Amino acid sequence: MVTNFAITGNTEIIQVAEAVAREKGIPFDSIVIALEDAVVTVARKKYGHEQTIHANIDKKSGHIALFRDREVVEEVVNPAIEISLPDAKHSKEDAKIGDVISDELPPIDFGRVASQTFKQVVIQKVREAEREKQFEDFKERIGEIITATVKRVEYGNVIIEFGKSEMILPKDQVIPREMFRPNDRIRAYIVDVRRELKGPQIFLSRTHANFLTELFTQEVPEIYDNIVQIKAVARDPGSRAKCAVYSSDSSIDPVGACIGPRGSRVTAVYNELQGEKIDVIQWSPDLATFAVNALTSKTRDSQVEVTKIIIDEDRHMIEAVVPEEHLSLAIGRRGQNVRLASELVGWNIDVMSDADNAQREIDEFNNNAAMFASALNVDDVIGQLLSSEGFKTIEEVAYVPLEDLLSIEGFDEELSGELQRRAVDYLEELDTNLEKEWKSLGVSEEILALPYVTNEIMVEFGKKNLKSLDDVADLAGDEFREILTNVALKDTEINELIMKAREHWFENEGENEDAKTA
Repeated sequence: MVTNFAITGNTEIIQVAEAVAREKGIPFDSIVIALEDAVVTVARKKYGHEQTIHANIDKKSGHIALFRDREVVEEVVNPAIEISLPDAKHSKEDAKIGDVISDELPPIDFGRVASQTFKQVVIQKVREAEREKQFEDFKERIGEIITATVKRVEYGNVIIEFGKSEMILPKDQVIPREMFRPNDRIRAYIVDVRRELKGPQIFLSRTHANFLTELFTQEVPEIYDNIVQIKAVARDPGSRAKCAVYSSDSSIDPVGACIGPRGSRVTAVYNELQGEKIDVIQWSPDLATFAVNALTSKTRDSQVEVTKIIIDEDRHMIEAVVPEEHLSLAIGRRGQNVRLASELVGWNIDVMSDADNAQREIDEFNNNAAMFASALNVDDVIGQLLSSEGFKTIEEVAYVPLEDLLSIEGFDEELSGELQRRAVDYLEELDTNLEKEWKSLGVSEEILALPYVTNEIMVEFGKKNLKSLDDVADLAGDEFREILTNVALKDTEINELIMKAREHWFENEGENEDAKTA
C-alpha cells in the first residue's frame, strides 16, 4: 500500500503525495494539505502543543517550511502564542497591535517515531479526504439508478458493493418477497447520501416511486429524449403501480410508447419490479379527465366505466360514480385501485355506485328543501323549488342577483324580493347568535381579525378550547384540519390563518431585542 512509507527526504514527500493521489483518486492538492497537517502534528510534539504552527510544502521540491504564529499584544501573557510590539518589530518593521507574526522554525528531523506519527496522521487525513470525495461524488448522483453487487445481508438490510463504496438498501426499501444473496447483481435507486461519523452513508431504494420513473427512462427512448414526460407515479411496491404520462406532441401516443411493441417495454419494467403490475395512463390537465383515467387504466384487465365526476374543491375531494357492477373493480382489492388513483391525482377520490349516488342526491334534495322551508319560513313547495334549482345555502338565496330567483318558474319580483329579505334577516340573526355564543365561550376577539375567520369558526374554536391567539398560533396545519373538522377551509387558507396568528410572536421578539440593545 502506498501509505506504508518512511520519510527519508523532502522529495519523497512529493512522491508520496503523487502516488496516494493516483491510488485513491483524490486531488493532489488535497494530499499536500493532508501532508502539511501531518507535519504540523509532528512539529507540535517537538515544539509544544500550545504553539500555533502551520506548515507549507513546496509542491515541486517538497521543501517543508514551518512557521510559528504569534499575535502582537501590549503585554505578553502567554509567550507561546503572543509577542510584544518591540519584539515583533524585529521581524516586521511596521507591525502593530493585533497583527500576527509568523516566525520560521528549524526543520524537523524525521526520526523513526516522528515518521510513524507522520504516517498515521497522513493515513487518517487521506481517509477523511476519501470520505469527502465519496460524499461529493454520490451527492451529485442522488436520483440515479446504479447496478451493483450484493455484499451481505444484515438483519434484512442489504449491503451493496459498488466499486470501493458500500451502500445500504434498508429492509423497508426492499420490494416485498424479494430475497438477495451475496454476489447477486442488483439495480437500485440512490435516494439519499448523508455524512455520518463512520463516513458517508449511501441509501438505496427499490420501492421509491422515482425508481419506476428511472426504469421507464432507461427503457423508453421517448422519455429519455423528453418527448414523453412522466407526470406522476403511485406505487404499491411488488403489487401494482400507476404511471401517468403525457406528450405535448399530438402525433405521439405516450401510453403506447411506454407499453412498447407487444408490451416489451412495460414488461421489462414489470420483470425488474418482481411482477409489479403497471397501469400506464394518459395524464390530462383537466382534473376530472385525469381522475377518470386514473381509475380506468388501459392496461387494467377490465375497464371501469365512470358515469359521473363531482369535484369538491373546498375539501380537495373527487367523487366518482360508477355502475353497481363496476363498484368493486373501481375500488380494487383492499381499496388498492382507488388508493393508487388518489395518490396519482393528488386528491382524495371516493367511489360510489349509481344507486348510492341517487339516494344521496334524494337525501340532499330533501334536506335542503326542509332547511329552506324552515329558515325562510315558507311552505315546502317553495323549499323544494329552491332545492331543485341547485340552491344549497341560505347565503346563495340572500346574495344571488334577483334575476336568478326570477328565472324560477312561479317566482315573481315580489316573492323573490321577500325571499332575499328573509334570507338576509336569517343570516343576520344567525350571526348575532353565533357572536353571543363565542363570547360566552371566552374566545378572544383578536382571533376574529385573522383571515377567513367567521363567527361560525369562532364558535368552533371555542368548542375545541382554542380561546387565545397563541392557542391558534400553536396549531400546525394538519392539527387544525384534524381538530376543526367542521371548518371548510383550504389548506392554503389554513396555513395563511396560522401564520397571521403567529405574527405577534415575531413582533414581541423584535421588541425584546430592542430592549436588550437599549
